[in-house]
Amino acid sequence: MFMFSRSICCAKLNQLSTFETLFSNLKLRPYATPLIGPLQTCESRIYSREKAEYANVNWDELGFALTKTDYMYVMNFTEEEQKFFNGTLTRFGNIEMCPSSGILNYGQGLFEGLKAYRKEDEGILLFRPQENALRMKIGADRMCMPSPTVDQFIDAVKKTVLANKRWVPPYGRGSLYVRPLLMGTGRNLGVKPSSDYTFLVYASPVGNYHKGDLNLMVEDNVRRAIPGGTGGIKAVTNYSPVYKPLTEAKAKGFSDLLFLDASSGSNIEEGSACNIFILKGNVISTPTTHGTILPGITRKSIMEIASDFGYQVEERAIPIKEVFDAEEIFCTGTAMVVKSVASITYQGKRIEYKLGAETLAQKLHATLTGIQTGLIEDKLGWTMLID
Repeated sequence: MFMFSRSICCAKLNQLSTFETLFSNLKLRPYATPLIGPLQTCESRIYSREKAEYANVNWDELGFALTKTDYMYVMNFTEEEQKFFNGTLTRFGNIEMCPSSGILNYGQGLFEGLKAYRKEDEGILLFRPQENALRMKIGADRMCMPSPTVDQFIDAVKKTVLANKRWVPPYGRGSLYVRPLLMGTGRNLGVKPSSDYTFLVYASPVGNYHKGDLNLMVEDNVRRAIPGGTGGIKAVTNYSPVYKPLTEAKAKGFSDLLFLDASSGSNIEEGSACNIFILKGNVISTPTTHGTILPGITRKSIMEIASDFGYQVEERAIPIKEVFDAEEIFCTGTAMVVKSVASITYQGKRIEYKLGAETLAQKLHATLTGIQTGLIEDKLGWTMLID
């Protein structure tokens, strides 16, 4: 369509803005093959994404800890307005609330977790943000809270990531973890739902959640969740009750705990912040999410990928005794992604499992992260390009 010679291009550099306008109307993908070599010689940025600016971070030393970024997003719900409105970006920092707020006194709050990934061409992808928005709505209903619409949720996440895009790690060197919070912030001395609420989104660059081998200890006394409780949503109150046994387990050299069901104490449920899968032959099993187990978005994605691989994937009650003869066990989660379990210790007995590049967990990890970073074609519509 456009046939420009090198001489014309170099003689008329002042027309490059016009050329840029023409080419932008073609809506080329950032990594599309240039139509004409000579024009690229004069101004290569017509064809390629502008080089990303990065924060001064040692990306290779990232762990899973907070690194303060530039901005956060805040939107409020008031008793008068009866809706979330006027969401704004503000500098990341401390927030102010009444000492009698619902979140501080009664734990009326939820959170979500999702990630933004850098592509090879330095574009930025979100992974299944609609799923997080829908899960927050389900959790908010259980906690008697209003929630942002799906569109409001996704818009807030997008704006937060783009405002902090210099903190999105380079391709293959981490991700930007995004934490949406929904909190009861109205004044509330009595035991009842708050009148006012705050929806807040912040972000932090992160690396691996567990850098070493994943060694689990089965928690035989403390139960993470009970039937009829809030184990199936991301209530803020679900996590601190397991700090004591988790701290004790880590002091003994374990990475995490594996919790049992509260009804019988004989079926495995999940870790402190991850779902679990066991492999036997061509069958992959994971505990059913029946209200005490969080329906993880990574869990859901891995189940679909594994099915595409040809495995039979089933959700069912899994007795603890089945971990003794499993061929492979792995955990999934937004923070953890997919990680092989090296060992499980139960009542003094330690069982070790296969690790390495040939494990199913590694293949699932490579496929999932390939989709998340744009390296593998997303045929399922899971990713959202935002930059």
